Amino acid sequence: MTTDVTAAHATSVRSPRRERTRERLLDAAFGLFSAHGIQGTSIEAICEAAGFTRGAFYSNFESKEELFHALVDRKARGHLAAIESAGTGIDAAAVATPEGLRDAVRGIVSSVGLDGPDHRDWCLMHAEFELLAMRDPQVAPRYRAEQERLRREVGRVLEALLDRVGLRFTVDTPTAVELLMEVESAGTRDAVLSGQDEAPALRRIERVVDLLVVAR
Repeated sequence: MTTDVTAAHATSVRSPRRERTRERLLDAAFGLFSAHGIQGTSIEAICEAAGFTRGAFYSNFESKEELFHALVDRKARGHLAAIESAGTGIDAAAVATPEGLRDAVRGIVSSVGLDGPDHRDWCLMHAEFELLAMRDPQVAPRYRAEQERLRREVGRVLEALLDRVGLRFTVDTPTAVELLMEVESAGTRDAVLSGQDEAPALRRIERVVDLLVVAR
């Protein structure tokens, strides 16, 4: 909770101009990280792509690692907002049948862009950063903390959605969220490695939801 409050406060005190600068740096970094990898992208290249100086970079981020953490946070907030928004259009009658539940799952997956064109790029970047965290004990604690925070927030959103439509997880929420996220991650890795689309990965998620979600 402290991390969330601190992040929210930091966002609220930035001027609109500084926020625009920060967003442009994040957008530029995402494009370069996608094309060249995190380690293969220099701070100078990010600044050039965004149209700013190194001073603008360091007034917003201490390092590329911190910038990546900001990308993760932005992505997570976008996903959570999308899930909540998609969930408002789902009612108990819509998920009363297995096919109705699968349709709802497909709608949520589509809302967060797991079947979108940027998802593979994000998967590659995340895998690279995860490897960096595994190798660097200074990077690992914050990476783990952010992953745990993301799982808690996803759990909170999904739990509220299920409760509203009369459903529940068959296991505790943290375990359910971990299973769903791991299945999604593994499916995307398979899609990247095989050069196929995300359809098989999305079907895996649907099958896992069939096992994890029942009427309350």
